[in-house]
Amino acid sequence: MGVYLKPIDEDNFLDVFNLKLKEGQDNYVSHPIRSLAQAYVYRTQCQPFGIYADERVVGYVMVIYDYDIPEYDIWHMMIDSSQQGKGYGRAALALVLAYIGQKPFGDSNRVALTCNRDNAIALALYRSMGFELTGNTDGDEVELALML
Repeated sequence: MGVYLKPIDEDNFLDVFNLKLKEGQDNYVSHPIRSLAQAYVYRTQCQPFGIYADERVVGYVMVIYDYDIPEYDIWHMMIDSSQQGKGYGRAALALVLAYIGQKPFGDSNRVALTCNRDNAIALALYRSMGFELTGNTDGDEVELALML
């Protein structure tokens, strides 16, 4: 079946809660529990997803639409520590971009995300998928964006 996205609901949110990061990676991304709380607050403009590989959850990502800019933002993307390095992040990012391309919340072609400037692996992934640094920063985070 390969890699696919599945919306978070009452059947899979506990599986997402059990995802783990490698030591030190919690400096780079929020845990899904915090992210799902944000998803609840912004529920009219976002969609949280479990990242699945062959029927098992291997990661998490949330798409949110910023009506003020307008743009799509990718928040809190993570792959479980036991599943990293298998290409799931790249596959999931491609699926997220395809989802955003359907413009589920609004008509914008701009997709943005932030990444810790020290997270070399994630930065390399995002840049390889067409994201470019915008020059905007927020503390240790750098913003990257692409136009669909």
